[in-house]
Amino acid sequence: MNTILRNIRLLAVAALAGGFVPLCHSDAQEAGGEAGQETQEANRAYAAHAADGRRRGLPAEVFAVAPGTRFLVSLEQDMNTKAARQNQEFRVRTVEPLEAGQGIYLPAGAEIRGHISRVEPAGTTGKAKLWLTFDEIHAGFGNLPIVAEVASVPGDHSIKSGPLQEGVIEGRSSTQKDAAQAAAAGAAMGAVKGVKEKNKKEAAEGAAIGALEAYLMEAGRGQELDLPKGAKLELELERALYLVKE
Repeated sequence: MNTILRNIRLLAVAALAGGFVPLCHSDAQEAGGEAGQETQEANRAYAAHAADGRRRGLPAEVFAVAPGTRFLVSLEQDMNTKAARQNQEFRVRTVEPLEAGQGIYLPAGAEIRGHISRVEPAGTTGKAKLWLTFDEIHAGFGNLPIVAEVASVPGDHSIKSGPLQEGVIEGRSSTQKDAAQAAAAGAAMGAVKGVKEKNKKEAAEGAAIGALEAYLMEAGRGQELDLPKGAKLELELERALYLVKE
């Protein structure tokens, strides 16, 4: 009994000195429950999940995929500069997720629609060039405007190496090997007449002229761009993409 009274006095003194007010069991449970509920709501709001278009009271910036973000897409159809036409529509599909803030993301497989804004065949200009414009991305909950350009074409050796300038896909020029092969074929064709007439001098001259003409023609000719269905393009966002439907 004396021990109990002594403990009560000590608690009373501590409460007066430090402002400590002990809680009853029910009050402690209630306080703990409220704190736990707030934590669960916060975790639920910022847990990683696929964007569904709803804001849930969060600021729009949380749903923004930042400008400069690079991601891979796959062509849904063949594309060739010899057959392509200006304003021709095309489709690509994302092959990796687009991540916004707080774990919100757009899953891979989203379709992006666009059009060919300009095309220059190699047969016309000497070097094939292709300009692509991306118009909108289908996010499952609706279509969203997208502003992006082609940053690179990984793994395609027919494309000019190095970073693309202003998103222009540019074909390679003919190689020395291509030109040499054309020259050999031209020489053979040029020598035909002299060989038939058994004139060695004429055959030699014809071969030389044919080789030179074929070499110059091939050296100045570029390769057409031929992107098959399934070819990968790396895109870069020029403006933020908001994964939310206002």
